[in-house]
Amino acid sequence: MDAIKFVQEQSSVANDLPAFRSGDNISVSYKIVEGDKERIQIFKGDVIKISGFEGYKTFTVRKMSSGVGVERIFPMGNPNIVEIVINKRGKVRRSKLYYLRDLVGKKARIKERKFLKN
Repeated sequence: MDAIKFVQEQSSVANDLPAFRSGDNISVSYKIVEGDKERIQIFKGDVIKISGFEGYKTFTVRKMSSGVGVERIFPMGNPNIVEIVINKRGKVRRSKLYYLRDLVGKKARIKERKFLKN
């Protein structure tokens, strides 16, 4: 039993990622390797889904690029993720925001969650 846990711990890489939810607007800095060159690309958009469990979680980020919706799936434990920055906290009532795919313009916006300062 301990051998199974050991293998799972070794296979999952622990990244220090901030806590975010569906509806949040985030910027994912992702390392891209092309041949012998490396560069960091930033993918900025709304989180529409978080799925999986423990070390096998994935999250889907959706953005609009030249009027076309682009979605990208990132594994949480991927060592190519350099950093994640939370731009806005979204106020949503669902965990999967697939309905955003059909909305256009101002209807596709997500309201911002406001926090009370004491």
